[in-house]
Amino acid sequence: MNTPPDTFIRVQSPVLEEFIQNCFLAVGMSVEHAGQMAGWLTANDLRGVFSHGTRQTVAYVGHFQRKDLNVTPNVRVVSETAVTATVDGDGGLGYFPSFAAANLAVEKAKEYGVANVITRNHGHFGAAGLWSRIIVSADLLAYVTSGHQLLLEPGAPHTYAAGGSPMSFAAPAGEEPPIVSDFGAVHDLFEGEPHVKAIEMLAPSATYRSIGLGSFCQILGGFLCGVPVAPERANREWRGANQGSFMTAHDVSHYMPLDDFKREVDDYIRQVRQLAPIENQSDTEVAGGMEAKRERQWRVEGIPVSPEHAEALQGLGDELGVWAPF
Repeated sequence: MNTPPDTFIRVQSPVLEEFIQNCFLAVGMSVEHAGQMAGWLTANDLRGVFSHGTRQTVAYVGHFQRKDLNVTPNVRVVSETAVTATVDGDGGLGYFPSFAAANLAVEKAKEYGVANVITRNHGHFGAAGLWSRIIVSADLLAYVTSGHQLLLEPGAPHTYAAGGSPMSFAAPAGEEPPIVSDFGAVHDLFEGEPHVKAIEMLAPSATYRSIGLGSFCQILGGFLCGVPVAPERANREWRGANQGSFMTAHDVSHYMPLDDFKREVDDYIRQVRQLAPIENQSDTEVAGGMEAKRERQWRVEGIPVSPEHAEALQGLGDELGVWAPF
């Protein structure tokens, strides 16, 4: 899904970011929010997370054009304790309440050692790693997940129980980049994926583990955040506001000296790199290591944009009257 394309053109990240910002401005988003969206989506492209990068702009613009989501949401904290909070997204994209929630989790965990923050009443929140990276950049341990409205019709595949199943774990390091695991538990098992039957037959235990992980994404990021199991119990002003998210942050220094922890993580990363790679892979990295390499390299060389990616964004630019850099 996120393999760099074989055929591509290079686009410098500031150029792509400006184009995406102008697309969101063209559909009525505020300057602040359009700039933030452009930055987050371009950052995902820089890391090679193309599935959650700038190509998502086409879908998001469609939500606004159909009035499925609120293009000018008023994001606010609706309940709060010393170590918990609930952030309401007012029917907009999930990026804005998630950004607020991640920063609030940092603030609370820095003061009290731990924080749990949920978001509700919004659309897609993007790549979970966007928000775990905010938390880990403050030298905190992070876990982030999201849930969405399920459609559990009798006879549907068992994997439907896991929903979209995005999650990200992150741990701070010292001299090395932080470890950031950012994945969907059942993405290789979605209907239409080429190896679903083979995986289910050859590795049923891995299939069940994936479903189990995804179920808790739904429990924490869905049910806990006001997304009911049954769609008929949902009460939504904005049809597309069918998701929530859960974030937790922990201050390492409440358990051990932070510098000692970072030294252990650095040592772990360096030793992992000396291990033999898995079959058909050229090197060995911890989670997030490949993304960090790509980001460093592609900030200089430009983002590799596939013909399909460029065509989709060019079409969006043409529709909105926004010049596209392709």
